[in-house]
Amino acid sequence: MLEVEAHQQLKHLLRGEAGHWEHQLTLSRLVGRSLRRQDRTRIQLSAGGSERWWLALLVPLSLRSRHTVLVLDESQQQRLLQIERPRLLQSGLKLGCWTGYEPPPGDQIWLLTPEQLLEAHHSGQLRPEDHLVIPEAEWLPSRLRHAMTVQIDACHWEQLRAAFPSAGKGLLDLHERLSRQLVVLGGGANRDLVMPESALTMVRDLLQLLGSTPAPWCQLMSMEQTSWASWARMDPLTLQWCWQLQPLEPVIALDPLFYSHPWTLIHVDGGCRRHGEARGTAGDELQIDLRDAPRGEPLPIYLPRRQPLPNTEIFADHLLEQSRRLILGRSGLTAVLVNPPRMRQRLCSELAAEFGSRVTLESTAPETNGVVCCSWGWWLSHQHLLPEPEQLIAGMLPIASREDPLTAARVESLKRQGRDWFRSLLLPEALAILIPAIASLRQSGGRLAILDGRVRGRSWGEHVLRALEPWEALQRLRPD
Repeated sequence: MLEVEAHQQLKHLLRGEAGHWEHQLTLSRLVGRSLRRQDRTRIQLSAGGSERWWLALLVPLSLRSRHTVLVLDESQQQRLLQIERPRLLQSGLKLGCWTGYEPPPGDQIWLLTPEQLLEAHHSGQLRPEDHLVIPEAEWLPSRLRHAMTVQIDACHWEQLRAAFPSAGKGLLDLHERLSRQLVVLGGGANRDLVMPESALTMVRDLLQLLGSTPAPWCQLMSMEQTSWASWARMDPLTLQWCWQLQPLEPVIALDPLFYSHPWTLIHVDGGCRRHGEARGTAGDELQIDLRDAPRGEPLPIYLPRRQPLPNTEIFADHLLEQSRRLILGRSGLTAVLVNPPRMRQRLCSELAAEFGSRVTLESTAPETNGVVCCSWGWWLSHQHLLPEPEQLIAGMLPIASREDPLTAARVESLKRQGRDWFRSLLLPEALAILIPAIASLRQSGGRLAILDGRVRGRSWGEHVLRALEPWEALQRLRPD
């Protein structure tokens, strides 16, 4: 059987290597089983082991490549072709990688980015027997949402006017009407503005009179308005604006893709909720938990009981004062995680005034005892390029702001369904960011400081603390 052969090949490949991951052989067998049986399999791994799945995944793929679609983003594809594939070749395992837009003619895996996966699905290039293999599936919804984005710039309005001269005045009037509405909404601010609900309807009514239209306009005709978020970003100097539309739940929108193909999803701890949008795609999916058992000392957490809430006037001063105390005397790397850009930049400037060049803003080359002020997203994307941190300071939990048009649209959709939008959307997605963001602390023996008063002051704070277990409270800060 494929899983037995994959187990033997990987065991031979790992012979002589010290400290390899304990679940590597198990993962390889599970992937081989899913490929052989054409199952729909979801495998959950512990956070912090983003590089451990490569060999366990690629060995069974090298043994059975036909009708296998491996979905990787561009950086993952580079790693596969430049690092992992040569390693397999040195061990005598051949892995053919086909990167064309049409299905491979022989025994090669078909490498596709999320954008190419969508194109292959819509063009009918995917065959029913093609098995989708998606590592790091916790990022799949956001990657698909980005791939499905429809963007309309000023140049697209000009192209439409050039294609339909008789409708030029109507298009100009419509554009000016929308511009005036956005100016009123935004007051000239350089931020994302929710498009008026009538915008899509008005544009569609005009496009129907024109008949067949070029991209991206033709994509507007098939959109279900309640399933898409729509916003504009206006330049306050030129008053030019860019219209963007994104699907609220891209995996649900692609139900036919996941229902008609076998698939294997690999995601880290916390990603199951984040990718839970796909749970309705098939009722016969197999869920496997390969998370590591808790080991070592509990995570030290500094979490004072009485802290101001982020929406209070004194929170910025509280954040600065506590960060100063936490940074003082530290000999290793400190990361201060704050999402709102203005608050992050202000905090970085004030800490730099206190600690000098030690403090940087989203830099991958800090000093040994450096302080990196960054967003949660930046930290997740770049922490592998940095030394293991001695401490993380969570200035604010990574709870999405309802001022973000996409988040606001998703919340409104859940409200219409009568669901608890906070506990079913914002809180699970925040935990899906928090858990992998702090995973390096458990390896380095560092500490976590949470300066967000909502953890102690809101009932849902208990869910956050349970997700961080095992942990122990630091009642006071002690000098080294």
